[in-house]
Amino acid sequence: MDLWRVPLDSDEIQPERGIVHIIEERCKGCGYCIEYCPQKVLEFSAAFNKKGYHPPVVILDNCLNCHYCELLCPEFAIFSVIADQ
Repeated sequence: MDLWRVPLDSDEIQPERGIVHIIEERCKGCGYCIEYCPQKVLEFSAAFNKKGYHPPVVILDNCLNCHYCELLCPEFAIFSVIADQ
């Protein structure tokens, strides 16, 4: 992540990592989670779910566990948990 200034304790603090879980059958393909993810870890899948929508898939392994995807999802189809260290 590029910062306009570096925090004084940046070498001491490591960001918390997360694992994204997607409940594909709930997803309606709105794309909010993809658009607003600060780390851009999601993209639309090529496959369809049972409703006929393209659910998101995880493409990168650098989730910060910020929970933006959870907060934005109108269908409660995505969540993140803390990755085991």
